[in-house]
Amino acid sequence: MTDQEILAKFANPESRNFAFNQLVRKYQQKIYWHIRKMVIDHDDADDLTQETFLKAWQALEKFRGDSQLFTWLYRIATNECLNFLAKKRRRFFVSINDVESELLDKLEQLSTRPESPLNGLEIELKLQKALLKLPEKQRLVFNMKYFDDLKYEDMAEITGTSVGALKASYHHAVTKIEKFLNGED
Repeated sequence: MTDQEILAKFANPESRNFAFNQLVRKYQQKIYWHIRKMVIDHDDADDLTQETFLKAWQALEKFRGDSQLFTWLYRIATNECLNFLAKKRRRFFVSINDVESELLDKLEQLSTRPESPLNGLEIELKLQKALLKLPEKQRLVFNMKYFDDLKYEDMAEITGTSVGALKASYHHAVTKIEKFLNGED
């Protein structure tokens, strides 16, 4: 189903639930992995994915179509991630370095599980560790460009940031990751 078909069916009260189920089926996995790369933990990512779709359900009727549906969902998910990480820092009165340490611990635990996608992939684990060293905004930009292969224009819609600033953030992120992977960090 196209986004336009989903939106048309959502506008009809009789097919609203069906349309929303189609929306969730179409984007749930992409949104989950977008969030998971930011918060690392499956349970947190699962909760934030549900929150993202709950907010989408509540606001979809007012969706004006100024952006693509997937960029709108990514924006909601991105805001949920950033708010979650900020609340975590405030709730426990911890610095960004302490949150980074907690995420690194979760990453280490994840990598030792037999069913983990990181199990046995040392380079993937090292990349994930490098990503956790980045400031949240740079990590977000890197994830969207490198893993999700989003265009800078779509990323600009999602983040509310200019294309130039996104390109600079991506360049800085790549430079920092290369330094970390080469042992210069």
